[in-house]
Amino acid sequence: MPESDRSANVQTDQLPAPEGAQDPIAAGAVFISHASQDVAIANAVVAALERQGLKCWIAPRDVTPGARYADEIIRAINGTRVVVLVLSKSAIASPHIGKEVERASSKRRPIVALRTDAAPLTTALEYFLSESQWIDLATDGTEAAIAKLVTAVRRQLAPAPPVPPGARPDGAHSDRPPAETRKSWPLLGALAAVILALGWLAIDKFRSSWHIESSDHTAAAQPAGGSTVSMPLVTTAAFTPPPHSIAVLPFVNMSGDATQDYFSDGISEELLNALSRLNDLQVVARTSSFSFKGQNVDVSTIAHKLNVGAVLEGSVRRAGNTVRITAQLINTVTGFHLWSETYDRPFSDILKVQTEVASAVARQLQVKMLADESVKLQTGGTKNPDAYDAYLSADREFNYSPNGGDVPDTRERTALAALDQAIKLDPGYAAAYALRSGVLEVMSLRSSSEHENLAKQALASAERAVALAPDFGEAHADLARILSVLHFDFAGAESEYERALALAPGSAEVQWLFASFAAKMGHVEPALAAARRVASLDPQNYSSYVRQAGDLSFLRRFDEAQVALQHARALKPDSIRLGVEQANIFLGSGQAEKARQLCESPETLFDEYFRHYCLLLAYHALGKQADAKSELEHIKALKGEGDDAAFVYAKIYAQLGDKAQALLWLSKAERVRDSGMSYLKVYWELDPIRNEPQFKAIEARMNFPP
Repeated sequence: MPESDRSANVQTDQLPAPEGAQDPIAAGAVFISHASQDVAIANAVVAALERQGLKCWIAPRDVTPGARYADEIIRAINGTRVVVLVLSKSAIASPHIGKEVERASSKRRPIVALRTDAAPLTTALEYFLSESQWIDLATDGTEAAIAKLVTAVRRQLAPAPPVPPGARPDGAHSDRPPAETRKSWPLLGALAAVILALGWLAIDKFRSSWHIESSDHTAAAQPAGGSTVSMPLVTTAAFTPPPHSIAVLPFVNMSGDATQDYFSDGISEELLNALSRLNDLQVVARTSSFSFKGQNVDVSTIAHKLNVGAVLEGSVRRAGNTVRITAQLINTVTGFHLWSETYDRPFSDILKVQTEVASAVARQLQVKMLADESVKLQTGGTKNPDAYDAYLSADREFNYSPNGGDVPDTRERTALAALDQAIKLDPGYAAAYALRSGVLEVMSLRSSSEHENLAKQALASAERAVALAPDFGEAHADLARILSVLHFDFAGAESEYERALALAPGSAEVQWLFASFAAKMGHVEPALAAARRVASLDPQNYSSYVRQAGDLSFLRRFDEAQVALQHARALKPDSIRLGVEQANIFLGSGQAEKARQLCESPETLFDEYFRHYCLLLAYHALGKQADAKSELEHIKALKGEGDDAAFVYAKIYAQLGDKAQALLWLSKAERVRDSGMSYLKVYWELDPIRNEPQFKAIEARMNFPP
């Protein structure tokens, strides 16, 4: 709820809950008083306190849906033992903050104030906060100030020790001086003014390195005598993320029902996708943004790891036909909040809210939105909330495997059923058709008996998505992938990728797919440029580096592939894909002994087939033909000798030097349209037969673009 709405409902003459009543909303809580503009700092305080086991009450998170703010806030203050006040220029100007402080003071609740700037207090706040403890965020820095605050709150909640004669009864170690020292303030104030003025002359030379919260870049300090000295608020270490760069973190599911995670995650992802369509924004991909989900990581750390200048976070509470979405935008350079809003809407308005949030974020980041970009925010979507819900459920089931115990085919068919339901509810839902094509593609690659039929269905769904939303870049990329992988229409795929890149240059998914395609076609520089773009948009996704290593191996740039693989290993050292790519690099670059050691080691994570495949090629390269033959027999036992494994055997026999067998199996792979044939130009295993006339004829029939 906007602050103006919230303030209007806070009345001090409401009847409080009985003192001492065990109110489940407020009992034992630390009450967080903050202006809506300071929600980022307030949330950081809550996170720090709750990590220490100190229960907090903060609006709007803890306001019961449908309840009056006034009742909830008064009951919370009555039931709390400590009030934490985020004291800023916005808080000082807020009527509801004044009422909360007055209420807390009247109930003799200790107040710990976290001051974020030097805005002068109102007379009322000076009066009510005269005995409060103050912590200065601008002086201490965010992390140190919050750590001090946690200590102060714990001290207030600890059992009170005996009070020595003359000591302060509250036991607080305030940063404000005792009464006898305050008598000398006029003299100290004049001296401080001189020191501050001299300091400012030096600081002004380095002003460009200061990062300031407010739009006027300064806050006024008021020393004695009425002189004003402008001081910068916050200093930070060198951190220069790209302009207009943002990460959308997974919104927190506040429904209390873990099965609703797909909904809150889906809203986050849809916001991310919408923002990535704006040409002036650099939006971190989902995998990296969501990599911090469930971890106790502060926004500053996330921002540095993702190299972004802003973070969008929030929460979703779904109850029946109503949804509450709270969103907040944080400037990660200064650590301060740029914008926040709470939306209480019927479920039918959920799509409008997403557009409102995306538009508000673009405005706050000063991104100029053209008329067509406003339309882009909703491209490919639906106005039917039930269709949208079915789509989110399918996306979660197919892409993120919430039911990890299910076999893949079960998940895919569950996702397909949900997508069919979404399309039934909205036959014009382009995104649902696009996702449906991806599900059918995976199913077709897994099934030899249904491959042809499923491949046709996948193509029809992808084409329908493009027809419904011609400006939907991701749909063009999906169509390109289907054309390339399932139908070997490489010229058509190339055209669709060009269109996808023009429409969605900020999409990591589009860049990812194009990088792989360009590498398979032997288009070196475009492939590497797209791969580097993926790494910048998805820096925490180890798969992007594994894919980059694979693409570089296609180009025989094994040293660079090794570097990419090291990046992947740093992010996810226990992935089975790392061992496969490492073995591929060793084998492709002629390091057979290293490949043998790697593949023989039981500590290396491999599936059974690839271990035998790696050892077969390594033993053959090392002259151990009996061992190589034994590994080949293991592969035949696992794969059979039918046409389904034709491309695998073509690679094996090419490496074994049996050109006749290699070409025979390659012809079979062409006949059955083995999906491996799309890699014909780049697999190093086929190098021994590339100059054979039969190979060149097959390659010509594949119609690869020049």
